[in-house]
Amino acid sequence: MKIEIWSDIACPWCYIGKRRFESALASFEHRDDVEVHWRSYQLDPSLPEHFDGTETEYLSQMKGMSASQVGQMFTHVTGQAAGEGLNYDFDSIVVANSFTAHRFLHLAKEHGWMEKAKESLLSGHFEHGEDVGSVDYLVRIGTELGMAEEEVRTTLDSDRFADDVRADINEARTLGVTGVPFFVLDRKYGISGAQPVEVFSNALQQAWTESHPLVMANDDAVGQSCGPDGCSV
Repeated sequence: MKIEIWSDIACPWCYIGKRRFESALASFEHRDDVEVHWRSYQLDPSLPEHFDGTETEYLSQMKGMSASQVGQMFTHVTGQAAGEGLNYDFDSIVVANSFTAHRFLHLAKEHGWMEKAKESLLSGHFEHGEDVGSVDYLVRIGTELGMAEEEVRTTLDSDRFADDVRADINEARTLGVTGVPFFVLDRKYGISGAQPVEVFSNALQQAWTESHPLVMANDDAVGQSCGPDGCSV
């Protein structure tokens, strides 16, 4: 079964949704037969390379909310994140455009390290105040994963994988995605948002059942049946 997940590194609910989906997948009996593909998305592609201000100031301007309203939102999201074992620190967040980081994720995908890279960037952004728009930071993450520094830096200093990022975003629009995280199961079911673990578990089971229907063998031994009143012999 193929699962595609559109998300943005700068989306706090995407990290929470990632954790909840992983919990559901870990308890799914067919998890070894599930392929997870991370796809790029940008909540604010118009954001400059770096925003000269705090996350509170940025969201206040973008959403037209007061600082106190943004603070209340942060408190709620931080509590939800803590419930998934995540330690959000909104005061230390560096507000940066995520496009270059998405290109880096496509490079990591080429090496088979997309999931680890995604986890590192989300954690760095929301828990450790790292600058995901910094090429130096992305190079450090890449070398920690095992990539050659020269390859990472050369890639990020060019426009390599830019078309891949745009293709992911355009495909999301084609599918009608208007927000992230967004999960697509076998191109049949879509789940929007950081839903509870039970929602992901039920969706995994339903999608698996529909794509792997039970086939009865044509054999007298298997032709026996059971019902509420017992089994026929």
